[in-house]
Amino acid sequence: MRFRVLGPTQVLLADGREIPVGGPRLRALLALLLLDAGRVVSAERLIDGLYGEHPPRGAANALQSLVSRLRQALPAEHTPVEFHPAGYRLAVDPADVDAYRFERLAEAGRRALAGGDQPRAAAVLREALELWRGPALADVIDVAGVPAQAARLDELRLAATEDRIEAELALGGHAELVPELRQLVVAQPLRERPRGQLMRALSAQGRPAEALAEFEDARRSLAEQLGVDPSAALAAIHLAVLRGDDSSAVLRGDESSAVRPTTEQALPSQLTTFVGREEELKRVGELLGERRLVTLTGPGGAGKTRLAIEAAGRADGEVCFVELAGLADGSDVPQAVLSGLGLRDAGLRAPAEPGRQSTDRLVEALAERRLLLVLDNCEHVIAAAARLAARLLGACPALRVLATSREPLGLAGEALCQLSGLTLPSPDASTEDADGYAAVSLFVQRAADVAPDFTVTPANVDVVLRICRTLDGLPLAIELAAARLRALPVAEVAARLDDRFRLLSMGSRAASPRHRTLRAVVEWSWDLLDDAERTLARRLTVFAGGATLEAAERVTGLPSAEFVDALSGLADKSFVELSGGRYRMLETVRAFCAERLAEAGEADQLRRAHTGYFLEFAWTASDHLRQVEQLHWLRRLDAERDNLHAALRRATAAGDAPDAAGLVAALSFYWWLRGMRGEAARLAADVLDLLGDEAPSGLHEEFALCVYNASLAGVGHLPSLGTQRSVIRSLDRPPRQPFLLYLSGISTGPPSGGADHVEELMRELRRLVGPDAWINALGAMGSGSALMWSGDWDRAGSALATALDGFRSTGDRWGCMITLGALGELAAWQGDPETASAHMDEAMGLVEELGSAVDQADMLRTRGEIRLRADDLTGARDDFAGALLLAQRSGAPEFVASARLGLAQVARLRGDLVEARRFCEEALVGGLTGWYVGEATRAEIILALDEITKAERAGAASRPGAPPSADGA
Repeated sequence: MRFRVLGPTQVLLADGREIPVGGPRLRALLALLLLDAGRVVSAERLIDGLYGEHPPRGAANALQSLVSRLRQALPAEHTPVEFHPAGYRLAVDPADVDAYRFERLAEAGRRALAGGDQPRAAAVLREALELWRGPALADVIDVAGVPAQAARLDELRLAATEDRIEAELALGGHAELVPELRQLVVAQPLRERPRGQLMRALSAQGRPAEALAEFEDARRSLAEQLGVDPSAALAAIHLAVLRGDDSSAVLRGDESSAVRPTTEQALPSQLTTFVGREEELKRVGELLGERRLVTLTGPGGAGKTRLAIEAAGRADGEVCFVELAGLADGSDVPQAVLSGLGLRDAGLRAPAEPGRQSTDRLVEALAERRLLLVLDNCEHVIAAAARLAARLLGACPALRVLATSREPLGLAGEALCQLSGLTLPSPDASTEDADGYAAVSLFVQRAADVAPDFTVTPANVDVVLRICRTLDGLPLAIELAAARLRALPVAEVAARLDDRFRLLSMGSRAASPRHRTLRAVVEWSWDLLDDAERTLARRLTVFAGGATLEAAERVTGLPSAEFVDALSGLADKSFVELSGGRYRMLETVRAFCAERLAEAGEADQLRRAHTGYFLEFAWTASDHLRQVEQLHWLRRLDAERDNLHAALRRATAAGDAPDAAGLVAALSFYWWLRGMRGEAARLAADVLDLLGDEAPSGLHEEFALCVYNASLAGVGHLPSLGTQRSVIRSLDRPPRQPFLLYLSGISTGPPSGGADHVEELMRELRRLVGPDAWINALGAMGSGSALMWSGDWDRAGSALATALDGFRSTGDRWGCMITLGALGELAAWQGDPETASAHMDEAMGLVEELGSAVDQADMLRTRGEIRLRADDLTGARDDFAGALLLAQRSGAPEFVASARLGLAQVARLRGDLVEARRFCEEALVGGLTGWYVGEATRAEIILALDEITKAERAGAASRPGAPPSADGA
């Protein structure tokens, strides 16, 4: 038999004859079983699907009657409806159900499209869409559980239609697609992908005005109905139409998802035109198509970074750009890549695995991901960058790496693209053709930026050629020279180059590699600065990753009026750049000016000023992280992370224990929210080496936080702090970092005396700190969790409600999230799935605001457990599958294990013991951290395996001589 649900529900025999099934409710029962063809569907879910939230009395008997009628309606020789202890199963091959065939074909078409095989994609997707005979489940749409299933199938149909159109657009079918796309846009006015496809089709037909009108209509509809602007992808198509270049803007479903950032989002935007590297750009593109590791090499200022950005922007697929210039140490390279990918060491509610490195996390996250990873400015961390590239390329077959460095990475299979200067006219070339050479073109364009009237004329062409030749055509050197036209005539610039830049053309072998070609350029520019500009330039080098205006003024210590004038002068003279409200130096300029800082004897003074400023900033931010402005301060801390960590490392290296330990304490909550357990552990361990085995006087809190941060990632042998009670009693003042209380709890484990001990501990704490809404909320959350696990559910609910009110009053999303998770579990235990679902939906919304894919996986896993308890096996399976996908993509094995355990439980309850055992055995392989939560997960897996074994034996006993199977369970 063949079954159809993509339209009216139908059952067809092999010869094409239709078998009448009966009334709407009987067809709805068939449809619900077909959508889980071959799997057991619980009676409760079937009743919910047939009757909704308020089933009639005797619904179970009514279901049995419907099943009996369905068996009678289908041919007796097939009898596909089977009874199981857990529910009912339609024993048919999913391939005989049109919905399953459609989904399989649609996925195959999507893969072909992603792989660039547009003809196959178009053919397969057309085959998939031809299975549809009307709206899904059209004749049973009024039955309670059907609309949600129909909506899912209709959404898949729409996505497949868009994929098919995408393939046909690539094959040139623009004219034929316009009418269909107009219908799609009318039916789905807020859906941006078909709108973008229509704009591209119209533009390709020479109808740009209509394409632009479509964009305006989209913008108006989005603003009126949703209050939002068009997405960046749709805006890119709009810009491409304006420019007359449709090829640069392709809006695809996988590129517009929140999980996979688009190339435009991943690469730094550029403010100037790309000049003179067309041949090299073509060469890099060819190399990336042939090799998995390509390195752009050449002297500083040759334009390696800009070429890498342009090449990556033209590459197919996902791109991640990682800037390494601001790193102080090679050990930070893996963490920089993690941050660039938007990954974390662990989730909000779980520590990192002891002994597990950031590189391991990257391997897990990139194992099956198609990605071009751009590693920029590798030269000062060359060994670490090479080790990381070798490990990732060896373990991640779909990964490609594009690196920029002043020397090769030195790996087997590395393809090199050497950059030197831009093309220059030969000495005997005609001056009339000078502006056709890339070096001259770059000089002219950048000169016009600062001196709008500048052009190459017969009177100055020889001088311009002399400048470009003297600078060997190096782009950065040319740009610095062109910038001087703001203050000097072009002839004076050329004269000063003759006098100052002899080393630039000779390339002194005695100089360090960083300075062999650009030192003279920067030194000459340095000579053009006045005293205040030089003072500010050398003092700005204390910053890592740039500085805000306030930070630069406070740390450098210049009088306000003098500071503003000097900063403006440095910006005009290309010593600093203003981007995103932050002032940054080119790395070569920064290195030169740092030498001047050391020569002036100001390095230690500026280090102390920098550390003092950012210690104050960190404590201010820490206080705000527990309040309603949490997200704003998280972004501010993200922007200053390089400065904060540089200040911490410098204080540690200088032996400044109070400042170093203070920074660890102030940053502890930020590190936790951002999942930076590995990096925090390294930094804290270094400070512990400075502090010793016992807390120095006045640093008890800071010492404890160093120990906890280090211990959560399993860093070596650490001092013992005892129980949470002993830590609190060791404090001689209220904790400045209240997050200490949470860290101490998860580090030492739950109190042995349960909820009573938690409440007694909180009474002691209140005597120390007095009234504090956040601490009181944290204590109530701890008490509620302990009461919940001890079975005192009424008191647990009251305590957790108090905690939630407290966290909401402070505005802390993290506290609300973990409390809502606990309330959701409690409601599920009490048999209230609606309340549990509401709590989990709110918790997941907060996790999205905090921006953690790892914790989305954790929340999905928790919701899956709640749905499992409520016998919603399909919902639980979907949640566990989503959690598994997110955990795998994020490289979070602790959640991979728990998600697989959930899938095993779903399979066991559905009677598929083979699948259940497979998931359990996979869950036991890695991912269990040794922390007490990990041990609990391991125990649950072993218990589940025991239950599976018992079920297998029972099945074997009921059928002597037959092997265990799901059917016999």
